[in-house]
Amino acid sequence: MLDWNAAQYLKFSRERTLPAIDLANRIPAVPKERPLKIIDIGCGPGNSTQVLADRFPGSSVLGVDRSENMIESARNQHPGITFQTADIPHDLPTLDQDYDVVFSNACIQWIPNHAELLRGLMSLLKPGGFLAVQTPMNHQEPIHQIIQEVTSSDEWKGYFPNPRVFYNLTQEEYFDLLSELSQDFDLWQTTYFHTMRSHRDILEWYRSTGLKPYLDVLPENKKSQFEQVIQKRVEKSYLPQKNGTILFRFPRFFFLASKPASI
Repeated sequence: MLDWNAAQYLKFSRERTLPAIDLANRIPAVPKERPLKIIDIGCGPGNSTQVLADRFPGSSVLGVDRSENMIESARNQHPGITFQTADIPHDLPTLDQDYDVVFSNACIQWIPNHAELLRGLMSLLKPGGFLAVQTPMNHQEPIHQIIQEVTSSDEWKGYFPNPRVFYNLTQEEYFDLLSELSQDFDLWQTTYFHTMRSHRDILEWYRSTGLKPYLDVLPENKKSQFEQVIQKRVEKSYLPQKNGTILFRFPRFFFLASKPASI
């Protein structure tokens, strides 16, 4: 299990929160006289959970994450919201099953068996409720390919006997799964163009996500060398704009599905 670092993750909190805002804004509003019951799956340091509380004021919002570090940070930064640790999907049966919204922002890529996972998340909803999910789809972007190529090279692969696995399915596979679970759903993709001040910022971004599984297992005397190899390739792949800004493309895939009475 990865030991997530909330402080590192929040270095780019604005950029990381934007997809959560976009997803939350696609969830239909409900009559003001009936506050919603909402759960944020994989809430991290609580930035996405706060988005939900702001989008649906007066609602009961719960954020869950398996990282104690993330939950501690969330409680400190968002004292008006309830947070608790939960290991998804193992703890799904212990959660309530009458939510109006089950929300997950940039989490499911870490969880295997999405056919079972989506069915489990849908089981938390009351009929007519909404499952709202965002997951990164950046496997074709330079940074992802650089990490894959370096970590599988002869020089480095011996340090990584258990390579990192992305559990995302294809968009077509998600369509088929959602067709079995919902009679009303939407899928879309958005590519965000984040502006970075330097190539080093791209590494700082990935230290808390894509590079973390590798940095965590490397010997201390190899971490700096490993990052230097990655950064040199990043510098060649991401050319600066005229003003020196680095454009960091980040595609993300979204879906929103309502639960019918029969599921």
